[in-house]
Amino acid sequence: MLSIGEYHTMKIDRDTEPGLFLRNEAGDEVLLPNKYKPEGFDIGDEIRVFVYLDHQERPVATTLEPYVKLDEFAYLKCVEVSDIGAFLDWGLEKHLFVPYREMASKMRKGSWYLIFCYLDEETGRLVASSKTNAFLDNRELTVEPFEEVDIIVANPTDLGMNVIVNEIHQGLVYKDDLFRDLQPGERLKAWVKKTRPDGKIDVTLQRPGYRSIEPNAQEILNELGLKGGFLPLHDKSSPDEIQKSLQMSKKSFKKAVGTLFKARQIEIKEDGIYLLKDQ
Repeated sequence: MLSIGEYHTMKIDRDTEPGLFLRNEAGDEVLLPNKYKPEGFDIGDEIRVFVYLDHQERPVATTLEPYVKLDEFAYLKCVEVSDIGAFLDWGLEKHLFVPYREMASKMRKGSWYLIFCYLDEETGRLVASSKTNAFLDNRELTVEPFEEVDIIVANPTDLGMNVIVNEIHQGLVYKDDLFRDLQPGERLKAWVKKTRPDGKIDVTLQRPGYRSIEPNAQEILNELGLKGGFLPLHDKSSPDEIQKSLQMSKKSFKKAVGTLFKARQIEIKEDGIYLLKDQ
């Protein structure tokens, strides 16, 4: 049986009036409508397609690539709201449905939402849910401190920013580690700062601990070289000033400056830091 919401590599079995019928090794068939026919093909050629349900709830193939597939997170735009739920643009002709029961908050046309795409076992349809925490599990962590991970920005909290770690776990970037604005749905690399006994994961956008000191110190040296050996930054500089000049947090800046000072590579004065002449 063909899996709905996933990619399949299938062979062209026959050319018919509505389109090409594709077949896999198990003998399953699906229609690739004429609008998605390749310009040149031979019977028996292999083709990679995405399979989903059309407007009549029949499996159909497409060569278009949706913005999300089964069991994935994505940041999608709401294009319609009806009495039964909302519909999201996921790059295909038929929009992705969000039942009201799966909305973390009422969706509005034109707004963007972080969602998880899953298969509704009762209907056999692909649906989306903005209640993303329900699809995350921190009971058994698969990450360790200092490990590099992929994150998806979820939503702000009083403590910082909730993120999705490796599309499996929920994590948190604390305010002190937010050296730039993060947007919901943004994907980027990060590092595990700490894992807690209760399963919570602290995430940082910079290499944690001693691992972050060397590259940040080098970044300051590079900037000193570009600015004639002087930077008007010091302990009393605001986090915004440091972030704007160096794209790092004040905490990381102070650690890096301490390293450079101990190595006698810089001099610290009231108006800023100076590169020593013999560097």
